[in-house]
Amino acid sequence: MAEPPPAAAVSRKLYGYALSSNSVRIAALLNEKGLDYELVVVDDTKAPEFLAINPLGQVPAFQDGDDILFESRAISRYIATKYRSSGTDLLPATASAKLEVWLEVESHHFYPAVADLVYELRVRPRLPGGVPPDPAVVDGLAGKVADVLDVYDAHLAAGNRYLAGEQFTLADVNHIAQLFVMSRTPRAAELVAARPHVQAWWDEISARPAWKKTVAALPLPPA
Repeated sequence: MAEPPPAAAVSRKLYGYALSSNSVRIAALLNEKGLDYELVVVDDTKAPEFLAINPLGQVPAFQDGDDILFESRAISRYIATKYRSSGTDLLPATASAKLEVWLEVESHHFYPAVADLVYELRVRPRLPGGVPPDPAVVDGLAGKVADVLDVYDAHLAAGNRYLAGEQFTLADVNHIAQLFVMSRTPRAAELVAARPHVQAWWDEISARPAWKKTVAALPLPPA
């Protein structure tokens, strides 16, 4: 009797570009899970062929066999759930209030505040016709990030090794790309260093082999 043909390999494609923090979020997660994938560099997010994948015209998007997803946090939850048994299990065994809260805090408070500060310090000056950062604007944005980080520092100081407690989870992974950008932006890095529990958390999660693998693949510009 003839043996059945081998199952086709699952095709995973991450559509994005290497220095998009939301694309890096998914790459870091895939590395934590030990999953192979192909990075498809998107040069034009408004090109018809990409809009057929993500009609919103933003990166990242993710293809897993016949399934196509967009929105980085939806992608990360999908991967952590579908591939729970692969690599690092990033979801607590039982429902976790801390996990759910800190996933939302990242989305609604941490990411917007950090993104605005990094844009003012690193992105806007490098645009065509860009001008140096406005110190008053930077101070205001840094203040908003500081307020958010104070909440993180208090939470981590209250006996939480990671955001959801003793287990490294999806909540930590969802922060790691933006924390990395902060580490390469002196004014932002100072805000982390001024909060010892946030700094210790960053030191620990950034030392993980999966994150080191992720960083090694990034074509980093000068800090």
